[in-house]
Amino acid sequence: MSQSFLSRLPLSRFELDRDHLGRERPALFDELWANPATRILPIFQGSALLATPDSLALLPVDAVPHFSERVYLGTSTSTTSPEPAGTPIVAVELDDAGHLAESDWANLRQVGSRLSDRDAGMLTEALGILNWHTSHRFSPRTGEPTVSEKGGWVRRDPVSGGEVFPRTDPAIIVGVTDADDRILLGSNALWESNRYSLLAGFVEPGESLESAVMREVHEESGLRVVDPVYLGSQPWPFPASLMVGFTARVEDGFTGAATPDGTEILDLRWFSRAELAMALDEIRLPGPTSIARAIVEHWYGSSIDDGQR
Repeated sequence: MSQSFLSRLPLSRFELDRDHLGRERPALFDELWANPATRILPIFQGSALLATPDSLALLPVDAVPHFSERVYLGTSTSTTSPEPAGTPIVAVELDDAGHLAESDWANLRQVGSRLSDRDAGMLTEALGILNWHTSHRFSPRTGEPTVSEKGGWVRRDPVSGGEVFPRTDPAIIVGVTDADDRILLGSNALWESNRYSLLAGFVEPGESLESAVMREVHEESGLRVVDPVYLGSQPWPFPASLMVGFTARVEDGFTGAATPDGTEILDLRWFSRAELAMALDEIRLPGPTSIARAIVEHWYGSSIDDGQR
């Protein structure tokens, strides 16, 4: 992955040491709660508390007395944040925002591209692990309620003793181009009709990333593509994906039309760079926090000003 493309991926940035050894300490949270330097990242209904429109608020321990889940994220390595490097940070899930309800909150899609490296990585990590806790309250083997351990990074079945670890679901996303170097954009059935993005899909068991690229493109568009080239990856905690970005080109000599599958994809359009620039008042592109936007701008050759932040 080139550094120029990496710089386009807002959610792949980080300035946090995840401190995996610290997770093993039995009294970790007692130690953290006794440490006046510890800071809390409150999460409520998928949103984080803001200090400013472009930064997250981190609170002292006693400012957040009630929570349903907590996870040790690690220690800050940032030298430009208000908190010094080495600050321990814990994400907490709130069932009720209580006295914080009147404060400003925002979700990752809204602010991910505007946050600092530390805040972007911190919020992405927090949402990913807290989403996992929400979906793994019970053991998949015995059905018994699981117990959070090791700083919030393991859930244990108290009956069998088995441990359940966080999982990430890999998904490919691909910028498909034709012989004229036009890019293919599709409109998903779940979106408003004028929103267009790249083709994407989850990797199936027993499948390579490259095979998933070729299969998903064919399933959603009827096109046969070759030469999948890896660009980069970005976590996407909605709820637990890792988006793996590729480019691919339509197979030489392929003469079939791009035909939407009619279930997931309702419309497909080819765009040259000039055509895309002309269509910006007509269509909505992927948001600036997404890897889809990064891939489109990588093909386009520069940032695209469509009024989204």
